[in-house]
Amino acid sequence: MKSFIKKGDRVKVLSGNAKGTEGQVLQVLPKEGKAIVEGVNIKTKHRKPTAQKPEGGIEKNEAPIWMSKLMVIDGSGKATRVGRKADETGKLKRYSKKSGDFID
Repeated sequence: MKSFIKKGDRVKVLSGNAKGTEGQVLQVLPKEGKAIVEGVNIKTKHRKPTAQKPEGGIEKNEAPIWMSKLMVIDGSGKATRVGRKADETGKLKRYSKKSGDFID
């Protein structure tokens, strides 16, 4: 799946329990069409004690979220659609369709 979201981008969640929250993309999973976003879709996992972690306990981790629910935030702080166009050197770059500025 072609994705305009990259690792390190600031994104806004468009729907679901975390609607309206913003976070940074930690990892992109293009084959699954998902991304892991900091502070969004937190799942709780109960771990048994092991030799490495004898205390065991409860771990909270971010789970992947569908990329269709995410929108990139441009430099002005607004969520925007993303396009691609050539810069002055002729190289294709991502740009904000709302402001027209290049992203990155």
